[in-house]
Amino acid sequence: MNQPVQPLAAQGVFIDNTWRPAASGRTLPMIAPAEGVAFAAIAAGGKEDVDAAVASARHAYEEGAWGRLAATERGRLLTKLGRLIEDHVDEITAIEARDTGKPMKQARADAVAVARYFEYYGGAADKLHGDTIPYANGYFVATVYEPKGVTGHIIPWNYPVQMFGRTIAASLAVGNACVMKPAEDACLAPLRLVELAAEAGFPEGALNCVPGLGEEAGAALAAHPDVDFLSFTGSPEVGTLVQAAAARNHIGCTLELGGKSPQVVFADADYEAALASVVAAIVQNAGQTCSAGSRLLLDAKIWDRFMADLALRFAKVTAGAPEMDRDLGPVISKVQQRRILGMVAAAEGSGAKKLAEGQIAAGASTDGFFVKPAIYGVENPTAPLLRDEVFGPILAAIRFHDEEEAVRLANSTDYGLVAGVWSADGARAMRVARRIKAGQVFVNNYGAGGGVELPFGGVKKSGHGREKGFAALHDFAALKTMVFKHN
Repeated sequence: MNQPVQPLAAQGVFIDNTWRPAASGRTLPMIAPAEGVAFAAIAAGGKEDVDAAVASARHAYEEGAWGRLAATERGRLLTKLGRLIEDHVDEITAIEARDTGKPMKQARADAVAVARYFEYYGGAADKLHGDTIPYANGYFVATVYEPKGVTGHIIPWNYPVQMFGRTIAASLAVGNACVMKPAEDACLAPLRLVELAAEAGFPEGALNCVPGLGEEAGAALAAHPDVDFLSFTGSPEVGTLVQAAAARNHIGCTLELGGKSPQVVFADADYEAALASVVAAIVQNAGQTCSAGSRLLLDAKIWDRFMADLALRFAKVTAGAPEMDRDLGPVISKVQQRRILGMVAAAEGSGAKKLAEGQIAAGASTDGFFVKPAIYGVENPTAPLLRDEVFGPILAAIRFHDEEEAVRLANSTDYGLVAGVWSADGARAMRVARRIKAGQVFVNNYGAGGGVELPFGGVKKSGHGREKGFAALHDFAALKTMVFKHN
């Protein structure tokens, strides 16, 4: 059923469980963010490769072995892949760290998480149940969930390993055949993971991968007329293009488009827990996290004390190369580094005050794309630093004076992905959590360790649809109603 998988060929596309050269013959350099130098290459896949990958997925779904598998068998394959990933955690960790610049401990956490995604969705594959509906006499009505068919997955560079599990595992569990376009800035770990999927026994065509530029391979996948559903994580600007392409083919899409997530800290909060969380939520992955706690909304009653203690903690935060295993690594690229520094300079020019700054470890390469983590105090609630996604280790802080102002500030951006509420007053925490417009709200915690089981997605400019948990299965499934007349 499966052809032998060749060794990792980063200059190819992965179709029918086999690496093949990209039709263009071109490659793209992979730059190590911690060093600023090329260390590998990937194929510059394009429309012709996407056509081949989609055709492979369509055949696997409609005529091949994949489409004939029972849900229990799909689940066993996903579970097997999860265990195989666990066996290769060290390898995946090393690839992810070099490719993204993350500290080794963060890269390892991501490698462990992707195994958990396949474990979770392996167990869920045969548990997507329909309903029976009471109707008129003489009728029997039932609903069933069916695969949508061929799903396209355009995944980002900030969490390439985790995003592979987050979208691919859920879609495969439902029974779809998948075509993935990983980000050109960081995708070597997903390329290795598709090999492991073939090794685990996934039939040809169940999972195909076309690396390449977004405007070439990504655009071709988004616009492909034989794709039945799209999943995209990235910027709102590109998300608009993806959604427009999906609309032209009359298909749905899940869009996760970023955030400007607030942590709302009231004076009665658990002080030490809130302090630690505020630092961790902006430092993780160098702030390159859609759900990063990039805004601090702080009760004016504790502003002076909290900000002084926060500044002391920030001063100790250190960025370094992956092998240094510091608090954070570099940002992904020179372009991203310049963008962040430009936004910071503009904020300073508009009156934002730097309240604290971290450091870059001695010995870190001066050619790496490092950005010192920093906190800025902002007075103007409409300041861009409080409203626009920086996607770097930059925290914007503003004070509030009462609950109404806190809620107003929390909802004052175009985004609505995640929020944190810190208060010992349970009634107030409930009120504020209900009034904040966000897809996830954490009360007296933030992030919950990633939470594979927790539905994740946004409102407003943060996108629509849900990843993670059982909700993701529903996004990748089509609900069919069957009406039987039996009198």
